Amino acid sequence: MGMRFKEKAVNQRDKGGNNAGHTVVVDSVEYDFHLLPSGIINPKVVAFIGNGVVIHLPGLFEEAEKNVKKGKVFDFHQAADGIQEQQRQEQAGKNLGTTKKGIGPVYSSKAARSGLRMCDLVSDFNEFSERFKVLANQYKSIYPALEIDIEGELKRLKGYIERIKPMVRDGVYFMYEALHGPPKKILVEGANAALLDIDFGTYPFVTSSNCTVGGVCTGLGMPPQNVGEVYGVVKAYTTRVGIGAFPTEQNNEIGELLQTRGKEVGVTTGRKRRCGWLDLVLLRYAHMINGFTALALTKLDILDVFPEIKVGIAYKLDDKTIPHFPANQEVLNKVEVQYETFPGWKTDISNARTFDELPVNAQNYVRFIEMELGVPVKWIGVGKSRESMIQLF
Repeated sequence: MGMRFKEKAVNQRDKGGNNAGHTVVVDSVEYDFHLLPSGIINPKVVAFIGNGVVIHLPGLFEEAEKNVKKGKVFDFHQAADGIQEQQRQEQAGKNLGTTKKGIGPVYSSKAARSGLRMCDLVSDFNEFSERFKVLANQYKSIYPALEIDIEGELKRLKGYIERIKPMVRDGVYFMYEALHGPPKKILVEGANAALLDIDFGTYPFVTSSNCTVGGVCTGLGMPPQNVGEVYGVVKAYTTRVGIGAFPTEQNNEIGELLQTRGKEVGVTTGRKRRCGWLDLVLLRYAHMINGFTALALTKLDILDVFPEIKVGIAYKLDDKTIPHFPANQEVLNKVEVQYETFPGWKTDISNARTFDELPVNAQNYVRFIEMELGVPVKWIGVGKSRESMIQLF
């Protein structure tokens, strides 16, 4: 988020897989990242993918060519993902809206302790091959329709070894040295959103990993005492890609306007994102889990055209205000949102570079968010390039 990396900075991803997408624009060049940490475009930064990330090797090399450490996604994990979605549709009439990148199946293998890790691939290929065959055959017995070219896959993986081996490090030692060697700025990049967290998100419409701040420790092997500032990145409105409850969704012209103006399309799936007004109940909940020390408020310029702007400030259930974000999906679908309405600013703010240059109605909108959450806004995004950023402190 407009961070200037210092000389010896380390930027790392700590969990998730190539189901998550970020678009980063630097010097008018647009990059789409799925597995790579976005700091990789800075030549002074060492980019590190942590053990919490699951890796589809063809996807990693394809991403590296188009625009490395543990947990491996195989083609059959991706195929199984597609079959699982089809079965959900047939059995329950509704699927989860996954990206079909094999994320659920590979984390299932991890939890079932039959998964294969990067250290296995680069250590002993014969041993790796035996375990790979066992895993592939497990998948074939669960999904009889699944066709796996075991020998072909192994041959392809063997071809990746010499390319990947020089990049692989023991993550625990790597992080320890980064934290205890000469002082460095370390920026950890999470993937997905708080509400897609396997434990704290809108279950079952979530991803398979912890995308909240706890994943920084488990996804990199780093002690909690080393977590310093925690920056929450939030749009000036709310979006969701895929299925799941979305209380402030605007299934109307407002939502369509947010979608088209914000170019809200999933980076991984190409699906249109669902859009709605900013939901402070949801943000408060994300703050309870993550303990944000500051916020980066992005895409404020998308709201430039609205005569009035609403913000969800509370949920009502059976005419009673509920003090929390409901865990249960069915309950979340029933809540009624209470809104605070603000006058819009109806001017183009994309050239603003200081807070004072923003129209007073835009300033009030930002200050309201800060006050309600009790978290300061440190950056405001008013356009997609790196320069379109107001830094407040």
